[in-house]
Amino acid sequence: MKLGFIGLGIMGAPMAGHLLAGGHEVFAFSRSGVPAGVVAQGAQACASPAEVAQQADIIFTMVPDTPHVADVLFGDKGIAQGIKTLTTGPDGRVGKTVVDMSSISPIATKEFAAKINALGCDYLDAPVSGGEVGAKAASLTIMVGGSEATFNKVQPLFALMGKNITLIGDNGSGQTCKVANQIIVALNIEAVGEALLFAAKAGADPAKVRQALMGGLATSRILELHGERMIKRTFNPGFRIELHQKDLNLALEGAKAMGLSLPNTASTQQLMSSCVANGGAGWDHSGIVRALEIAANFQISPTPTV
Repeated sequence: MKLGFIGLGIMGAPMAGHLLAGGHEVFAFSRSGVPAGVVAQGAQACASPAEVAQQADIIFTMVPDTPHVADVLFGDKGIAQGIKTLTTGPDGRVGKTVVDMSSISPIATKEFAAKINALGCDYLDAPVSGGEVGAKAASLTIMVGGSEATFNKVQPLFALMGKNITLIGDNGSGQTCKVANQIIVALNIEAVGEALLFAAKAGADPAKVRQALMGGLATSRILELHGERMIKRTFNPGFRIELHQKDLNLALEGAKAMGLSLPNTASTQQLMSSCVANGGAGWDHSGIVRALEIAANFQISPTPTV
């Protein structure tokens, strides 16, 4: 198939690579330039999102935030401009499909989908979970919003990038599911940070505490992966705190609109803000433990922070 991929960063580059490895033709664009490794795999670099839309039948986007998606879709030389240059079929439709795999506002997603639909194209929101590791291993969890017919058309391509692929509901539902995922992940990382900080301050070996907890009900992937990062001080992303902070802001904005109270989400978002204030916007989200350590004037491990 002729595919497009826009946004070739930590996550997007390996995801596009899996599509290329699956035998598909990929037309690529990235604001910072298409990585040489992706070109070497066979991707064709394009000058703009509009050019990608003109060449590809299914266009994937993977960019950081809601304004970036809006710009890629509807900005100067955006996807919409590329679509408008194309002729429609007998049914009055262009027939292309836009699949946004970024993590953005569910409310904005519904608006974006309506605008793309009005241009005679289909739209899926399909945010992912699994981070850089999952992107490289093609083991991402993919949460999809859109029509069942469009999902069925794109599902074989999702299967090249992920393992757990679920159609949640209509447009916006995928993003809503991703926000829920980010609440769970953030609060679990914070809980692991508190537990290991408590253990270390009390004089116990945090590495052995983590090892013991891995065999009980407290075990989790968060304890396994991020607990180890906290102990070894490996805070290179991964998934950057500034991006997770953005996702929790989406959760709190949605909660406010619905009249919900999410007290632990709010407090965890504030800890992430503390990390950003201390130069940690680019830390892996396991680095949230640094905010707890600063407040306690005590560090889980004496090893210098990376």
